[in-house]
Amino acid sequence: MKIIVIGATGTIGGAVARELADRGHDVVRAARRGPVRVDLTDPASVDALFASVRDVDAVVCCAASGRLTPLDAPSDDDFTTGLDGKLLGQVQLTRRAIRHVRDGGSIVLTSGVFTEPTPGGAFGALVNAGLDAFVAAAAIEMPRGLRLSVVRPGWVCETLAGLGLDPAGGTPAAEVARRYADALSAAPDTAAHPIAPA
Repeated sequence: MKIIVIGATGTIGGAVARELADRGHDVVRAARRGPVRVDLTDPASVDALFASVRDVDAVVCCAASGRLTPLDAPSDDDFTTGLDGKLLGQVQLTRRAIRHVRDGGSIVLTSGVFTEPTPGGAFGALVNAGLDAFVAAAAIEMPRGLRLSVVRPGWVCETLAGLGLDPAGGTPAAEVARRYADALSAAPDTAAHPIAPA
């Protein structure tokens, strides 16, 4: 299959691109920087991506990021980081992808899960719940046999290590990547793919 991986320069996206390539797929690596560029906060760049990369069988979005921000953050913009990219960006990506992905193809989005309440995680939890609800509702509207699913990774070992935290509380990126690859062929009634820590 020809698969666009958005966010392919990130920890999860890079692992997903490698996993899909190892499975023999033709992977187009897209990110905000690099030879194939896309920015989920800019719908025109998503349109440009699909104009330049044609005849795709699937789109996997791993570019959905946010940061932990306290509820009492002084700026609304700081608190709502991730709204344009992670939530609305993936919704707009889906609306555009359905015009370009081949019949019977797949679109896989990224939400996330906190296994326990996390300080600074209130808005992230809201965005994740919104994405999960969007996928559950939109999956029944997908035309031409297209499948829509969402992967819900928790903390990734490599991310925790990069933050100077104990990586034992996370899941290795390679294991998370396998879940994304499996989601590409999952039946529509198994649209949510949570990943618990290892």
